[in-house]
Amino acid sequence: MQVLFERRAAVDVGKDVIAVAVRKPGRGPGRRVTVRRTFKTFYGVLAEAARCLSSEGVTHVAMEATGIYSMPVSHALLEHGDFEKVLVCNAAHVKNVPGRKTDLADAEWLAQLPECGLLAGSFIPPADVKAVRDVIRYRAKVAQQRVSEIARLGNVLQDAGIKTGSVASSIATKSGRLMIEALIDGERRGDVLAGLAIGRMRSKIPDLSMALQGRFGDHHALMCRLHLDHLDHLEAMPGKLDEQVEVMMQPFRAARDLLITIPGLGPLSAAAVISEIGADVREYFPDAAHLASWAGLWPGNHESAGKRAPVPAPAREQEPPARPGGVRLGRRPP
Repeated sequence: MQVLFERRAAVDVGKDVIAVAVRKPGRGPGRRVTVRRTFKTFYGVLAEAARCLSSEGVTHVAMEATGIYSMPVSHALLEHGDFEKVLVCNAAHVKNVPGRKTDLADAEWLAQLPECGLLAGSFIPPADVKAVRDVIRYRAKVAQQRVSEIARLGNVLQDAGIKTGSVASSIATKSGRLMIEALIDGERRGDVLAGLAIGRMRSKIPDLSMALQGRFGDHHALMCRLHLDHLDHLEAMPGKLDEQVEVMMQPFRAARDLLITIPGLGPLSAAAVISEIGADVREYFPDAAHLASWAGLWPGNHESAGKRAPVPAPAREQEPPARPGGVRLGRRPP
């Protein structure tokens, strides 16, 4: 294949060590050589590696998206190197030849692919967009943790023979909280506990009286206290995170206000969209078809011997969209 770029490097990323392979011209016309090295993943060492690659005239660097471990490597390359492009590639696109698996061999294989234009890079968001993304994704995790904590609290009550969940739709209500707090304080009479119900829950007092009679002991009281305290912390966090998102979205206020005009999108949903694909979608997607393809909403083609087969869902890349201009963004419509 025709070599499009004279000096390219590739990085195989590990937790503690990265393997770097540099492809450059060798002695004689048409000859290519590979120089391989390893570096520790301390940030100062990564910065020195980026400067070293720049001093060797490397113009393009490719690396796999390997989650959190690839992030400091890409940051060091972008901040301390002088490269035309740094590609963070979907790992599914750069699988090595079977039977030749070492870190240095991975790096050498990865270095050969992009020099002929066979690799595409993912979109690396600007720092301010990445910061918003981190906060919004963490907010979603907090919401998931709250649901899990409520389930754990319910398990403790079930173990104690307290069947509130069989009568009420949820134990995470004001009535449920009052009853659990009374149980923790030592109240064991079912009719007294049921009398704490408020609102529409009062219509279920007869059933609650039986459901609240169990074997609730000191151990259950301790566990319920811990779960309730954790729930209080989790329930306070979304508000704080929303305030932080509001501050961080100020540079993108115009784009968010435009997104909010779409039915079903609120301020937080609009902020989530911007954090995933950027404020100016046209910077990363040349048209709507590319965006639909990246989102998995455009059917792909998988045909062999005249037969069409379902296209398996590809592994999502670490960073969502990819830039145009020689970088694959997804399947274009026919």
